[in-house]
Amino acid sequence: MGSLKHTGKETQENKITSHRLTALCPHASIITLNVNGLNSPIKRHRVGKWIKEQDPTICCLQETHLSPKDKHRLRVKGWRTILQANSKEKKAGVAILISDQVDFKIRQVKRDTERQYIMIKGTLHQEEITLINIYAPNTGAPRFIKQLLTDLKEDVKNNTIIVGDLNTPLTSMDRSSRQKINKEIVELNEKLKQLNLIDIYRSLHPEGAEYTFFSSAHGTFSRIDHMLGNKASLYKFKKI
Repeated sequence: MGSLKHTGKETQENKITSHRLTALCPHASIITLNVNGLNSPIKRHRVGKWIKEQDPTICCLQETHLSPKDKHRLRVKGWRTILQANSKEKKAGVAILISDQVDFKIRQVKRDTERQYIMIKGTLHQEEITLINIYAPNTGAPRFIKQLLTDLKEDVKNNTIIVGDLNTPLTSMDRSSRQKINKEIVELNEKLKQLNLIDIYRSLHPEGAEYTFFSSAHGTFSRIDHMLGNKASLYKFKKI
């Protein structure tokens, strides 16, 4: 989740200056969450409340487990634009919610048949953006992501941001056990390098050890949820 904030004394003059700065340099925040199913009304209420509290520009969800007819189940006040990739079997499923507060014009939407990803292209604050929300399968995740990036390589540009549950750590630092990464992850990292994609968190926090998943079976923590961006656009990301 990235954002740019202005600070200063709360005088009328500073408020005006702050508003002008915001107008001249609009910012966006993106949040991502694996919700592990949204068929429970209580779960949907909790997720909706969380989105309102975070107040992002864009919200990306994975593992929604909804059917194509369930768009109404994702309604959150203030985020009317909802794009989904859902299967009839209510497996996997991803969704992108866009805030009513931003000028986002959608030009293209692409989904896969397995409903493991959704890609939207358009303009955000009049700047071109491509956003890809991914839920990688539990098994063979590195291979899946590498193949997906190969298939979408023409769509991956300087303005591309990839988010989601990739179900794989990208470095040994992304595991509390510091276990070495295997050959498939090495090959995935090579693909990322070919496409000039970087792990935004790792770029901003080279020595950071924060995790997004706990495995009760192994008693280990790992960071398997990621935000990737183009190396040339790293300066645009203020915090994560």
